Amino acid sequence: MLTLKAEIRDLKTAPSDIRKTGKIPAVFYGKKEASTPISIRQVEFLKVWKQAGESSVVILDTTEGSKESLIHDVSLDVVSGAPIHADFYVFEKGHKVEVALPIEFEGVSPAVKDLGGMLVKVLHELKVEAMPKDLPHSIVIDISTLVTFGDQILASQISLPSGVELKISSEEVVALVSAPREEKEEEADPVDLSAIEVEKKGKEESAEEGAPETPADSK
Repeated sequence: MLTLKAEIRDLKTAPSDIRKTGKIPAVFYGKKEASTPISIRQVEFLKVWKQAGESSVVILDTTEGSKESLIHDVSLDVVSGAPIHADFYVFEKGHKVEVALPIEFEGVSPAVKDLGGMLVKVLHELKVEAMPKDLPHSIVIDISTLVTFGDQILASQISLPSGVELKISSEEVVALVSAPREEKEEEADPVDLSAIEVEKKGKEESAEEGAPETPADSK
Protein backbone atom coordinates (compact mmCIF):
# COMPACT_ATOMS: atom_id res chain seq x y z
CA MET A 1 0.00 0.00 0.00
CA LEU A 2 1.02 3.61 -0.52
CA THR A 3 2.31 5.47 2.50
CA LEU A 4 2.60 9.17 3.37
CA LYS A 5 4.41 10.60 6.34
CA ALA A 6 2.15 13.11 8.09
CA GLU A 7 3.00 15.56 10.85
CA ILE A 8 0.41 16.85 13.30
CA ARG A 9 0.31 20.60 12.68
CA ASP A 10 -0.36 23.54 14.94
CA LEU A 11 -3.46 25.45 13.84
CA LYS A 12 -1.75 28.65 14.93
CA THR A 13 0.64 28.29 12.00
CA ALA A 14 -0.72 30.00 8.88
CA PRO A 15 -1.29 27.68 5.88
CA SER A 16 0.79 30.03 3.72
CA ASP A 17 3.77 29.56 6.07
CA ILE A 18 3.36 25.78 5.83
CA ARG A 19 3.41 25.92 2.03
CA LYS A 20 6.62 27.97 2.08
CA THR A 21 8.36 24.95 3.63
CA GLY A 22 7.38 22.68 0.72
CA LYS A 23 4.45 21.13 2.58
CA ILE A 24 0.69 21.44 2.29
CA PRO A 25 -1.83 21.63 5.13
CA ALA A 26 -4.22 18.69 5.32
CA VAL A 27 -6.67 17.00 7.65
CA PHE A 28 -7.81 13.46 8.36
CA TYR A 29 -11.13 12.39 9.86
CA GLY A 30 -13.50 9.45 9.93
CA LYS A 31 -16.65 7.97 11.39
CA LYS A 32 -14.81 7.20 14.63
CA GLU A 33 -11.81 9.44 14.03
CA ALA A 34 -11.64 13.01 15.29
CA SER A 35 -10.73 15.66 12.73
CA THR A 36 -6.95 16.10 13.01
CA PRO A 37 -4.90 18.78 11.21
CA ILE A 38 -1.70 17.53 9.60
CA SER A 39 0.91 18.64 7.08
CA ILE A 40 2.54 16.53 4.36
CA ARG A 41 5.32 17.13 1.87
CA GLN A 42 3.84 18.38 -1.40
CA VAL A 43 6.22 16.40 -3.62
CA GLU A 44 5.42 13.14 -1.83
CA PHE A 45 1.70 13.88 -1.89
CA LEU A 46 1.76 14.47 -5.66
CA LYS A 47 3.42 11.09 -6.25
CA VAL A 48 0.91 9.23 -4.09
CA TRP A 49 -2.10 11.13 -5.43
CA LYS A 50 -1.10 10.31 -9.01
CA GLN A 51 -1.00 6.60 -8.18
CA ALA A 52 -3.89 6.37 -5.73
CA GLY A 53 -6.40 8.88 -7.02
CA GLU A 54 -9.40 8.86 -4.72
CA SER A 55 -10.01 5.12 -4.78
CA SER A 56 -6.85 3.45 -3.44
CA VAL A 57 -5.85 3.10 0.18
CA VAL A 58 -3.20 5.47 1.49
CA ILE A 59 -1.50 4.81 4.84
CA LEU A 60 -0.91 7.98 6.85
CA ASP A 61 2.15 7.50 9.04
CA THR A 62 1.58 9.79 12.05
CA THR A 63 2.79 10.08 15.62
CA GLU A 64 -0.64 8.77 16.61
CA GLY A 65 -0.09 5.59 14.63
CA SER A 66 -0.86 4.44 11.10
CA LYS A 67 -4.18 5.47 9.59
CA GLU A 68 -5.74 3.66 6.65
CA SER A 69 -7.40 6.31 4.51
CA LEU A 70 -8.66 7.46 1.14
CA ILE A 71 -7.86 10.82 -0.41
CA HIS A 72 -11.30 12.39 -0.09
CA ASP A 73 -10.82 15.91 -1.46
CA VAL A 74 -8.01 18.06 -2.84
CA SER A 75 -8.03 21.85 -3.17
CA LEU A 76 -5.97 23.29 -6.03
CA ASP A 77 -4.41 26.68 -6.62
CA VAL A 78 -6.55 28.50 -9.20
CA VAL A 79 -3.47 29.77 -11.06
CA SER A 80 -0.85 27.02 -10.87
CA GLY A 81 -3.16 24.05 -10.36
CA ALA A 82 -0.90 22.78 -7.57
CA PRO A 83 -2.52 21.11 -4.53
CA ILE A 84 -2.82 23.48 -1.57
CA HIS A 85 -4.90 21.35 0.83
CA ALA A 86 -6.04 17.74 1.15
CA ASP A 87 -8.68 15.82 3.08
CA PHE A 88 -8.18 12.17 4.06
CA TYR A 89 -11.05 9.94 5.14
CA VAL A 90 -9.95 7.35 7.70
CA PHE A 91 -12.11 4.22 7.79
CA GLU A 92 -12.66 1.81 10.63
CA LYS A 93 -10.31 -1.13 10.72
CA GLY A 94 -12.04 -4.41 10.03
CA HIS A 95 -14.90 -2.72 8.18
CA LYS A 96 -15.71 -2.60 4.47
CA VAL A 97 -15.74 0.69 2.60
CA GLU A 98 -17.92 1.80 -0.29
CA VAL A 99 -16.14 3.72 -3.03
CA ALA A 100 -16.57 4.66 -6.70
CA LEU A 101 -13.73 3.14 -8.71
CA PRO A 102 -12.74 4.61 -12.10
CA ILE A 103 -13.46 2.41 -15.13
CA GLU A 104 -10.73 1.73 -17.70
CA PHE A 105 -11.89 0.44 -21.09
CA GLU A 106 -9.48 -1.81 -22.99
CA GLY A 107 -9.50 -3.88 -26.15
CA VAL A 108 -11.04 -3.22 -29.57
CA SER A 109 -14.73 -3.44 -30.37
CA PRO A 110 -15.42 -5.10 -33.78
CA ALA A 111 -18.62 -3.06 -34.02
CA VAL A 112 -16.56 0.12 -33.81
CA LYS A 113 -13.53 -0.95 -35.85
CA ASP A 114 -15.23 -2.89 -38.65
CA LEU A 115 -18.75 -1.44 -38.76
CA GLY A 116 -18.02 2.19 -37.90
CA GLY A 117 -20.17 2.11 -34.78
CA MET A 118 -19.97 4.61 -31.94
CA LEU A 119 -18.79 3.47 -28.51
CA VAL A 120 -20.96 5.01 -25.80
CA LYS A 121 -19.42 4.97 -22.33
CA VAL A 122 -22.48 5.20 -20.13
CA LEU A 123 -20.57 4.92 -16.84
CA HIS A 124 -17.10 6.21 -16.03
CA GLU A 125 -16.89 4.83 -12.51
CA LEU A 126 -18.35 1.86 -10.66
CA LYS A 127 -19.59 1.89 -7.08
CA VAL A 128 -18.33 -1.10 -5.12
CA GLU A 129 -17.81 -2.26 -1.54
CA ALA A 130 -14.80 -4.13 -0.18
CA MET A 131 -12.28 -4.36 2.61
CA PRO A 132 -9.62 -1.67 2.12
CA LYS A 133 -6.94 -4.25 1.36
CA ASP A 134 -9.05 -5.71 -1.46
CA LEU A 135 -9.77 -2.46 -3.28
CA PRO A 136 -8.27 -2.31 -6.79
CA HIS A 137 -7.09 0.98 -8.24
CA SER A 138 -9.63 0.75 -11.07
CA ILE A 139 -12.03 -1.58 -12.86
CA VAL A 140 -10.85 -2.80 -16.26
CA ILE A 141 -13.52 -3.66 -18.85
CA ASP A 142 -12.83 -5.41 -22.17
CA ILE A 143 -14.94 -3.94 -25.00
CA SER A 144 -14.02 -6.65 -27.53
CA THR A 145 -17.35 -8.34 -26.70
CA LEU A 146 -19.19 -5.51 -28.47
CA VAL A 147 -19.50 -7.15 -31.88
CA THR A 148 -22.53 -5.53 -33.48
CA PHE A 149 -24.79 -2.50 -33.12
CA GLY A 150 -26.86 -2.59 -29.96
CA ASP A 151 -24.46 -4.82 -28.04
CA GLN A 152 -24.14 -3.78 -24.38
CA ILE A 153 -22.00 -4.47 -21.35
CA LEU A 154 -24.06 -4.69 -18.16
CA ALA A 155 -22.76 -4.26 -14.62
CA SER A 156 -23.54 -7.94 -13.99
CA GLN A 157 -21.10 -8.93 -16.76
CA ILE A 158 -18.10 -7.22 -15.15
CA SER A 159 -15.57 -9.53 -13.57
CA LEU A 160 -14.73 -8.07 -10.16
CA PRO A 161 -11.69 -9.00 -8.05
CA SER A 162 -12.18 -11.36 -5.14
CA GLY A 163 -13.72 -9.65 -2.14
CA VAL A 164 -15.19 -6.76 -4.18
CA GLU A 165 -18.99 -6.44 -4.28
CA LEU A 166 -21.03 -4.47 -6.81
CA LYS A 167 -23.17 -1.71 -5.24
CA ILE A 168 -25.29 -0.70 -8.22
CA SER A 169 -28.05 -2.53 -10.10
CA SER A 170 -26.73 -5.55 -12.00
CA GLU A 171 -28.83 -4.44 -14.98
CA GLU A 172 -27.12 -1.04 -15.20
CA VAL A 173 -25.64 -0.44 -18.67
CA VAL A 174 -21.94 0.35 -18.53
CA ALA A 175 -21.17 0.70 -22.25
CA LEU A 176 -22.79 0.04 -25.62
CA VAL A 177 -22.29 0.48 -29.34
CA SER A 178 -24.71 2.49 -31.46
CA ALA A 179 -24.97 2.67 -35.24
CA PRO A 180 -23.25 5.63 -36.90
CA ARG A 181 -25.45 8.61 -37.52
CA GLU A 182 -26.42 9.20 -41.14
CA GLU A 183 -26.07 12.79 -42.26
CA LYS A 184 -29.13 13.78 -44.25
CA GLU A 185 -28.45 15.80 -47.37
CA GLU A 186 -30.43 19.00 -47.49
CA GLU A 187 -32.89 18.85 -50.37
CA ALA A 188 -32.97 22.00 -52.47
CA ASP A 189 -36.38 23.52 -53.15
CA PRO A 190 -37.63 22.60 -56.66
CA VAL A 191 -37.05 25.32 -59.23
CA ASP A 192 -40.24 26.76 -60.80
CA LEU A 193 -39.22 26.96 -64.49
CA SER A 194 -42.55 28.56 -65.52
CA ALA A 195 -41.90 31.49 -63.19
CA ILE A 196 -38.47 32.01 -64.71
CA GLU A 197 -39.96 31.89 -68.22
CA VAL A 198 -42.66 34.44 -67.36
CA GLU A 199 -40.15 36.72 -65.71
CA LYS A 200 -37.84 36.51 -68.74
CA LYS A 201 -40.72 37.23 -71.12
CA GLY A 202 -41.79 40.23 -69.05
CA LYS A 203 -38.33 41.69 -69.23
CA GLU A 204 -38.26 41.29 -73.01
CA GLU A 205 -41.63 43.04 -73.39
CA SER A 206 -40.49 45.90 -71.20
CA ALA A 207 -37.38 46.30 -73.28
CA GLU A 208 -39.43 46.49 -76.49
CA GLU A 209 -41.83 49.05 -75.05
CA GLY A 210 -39.07 51.29 -73.87
CA ALA A 211 -36.97 51.13 -77.06
CA PRO A 212 -36.52 54.52 -78.88
CA GLU A 213 -38.04 54.94 -82.35
CA THR A 214 -35.71 54.69 -85.31
CA PRO A 215 -35.97 57.02 -88.39
CA ALA A 216 -37.55 54.12 -90.28
CA ASP A 217 -40.31 53.77 -87.64
CA SER A 218 -41.29 57.46 -87.82
CA LYS A 219 -41.94 57.35 -91.50
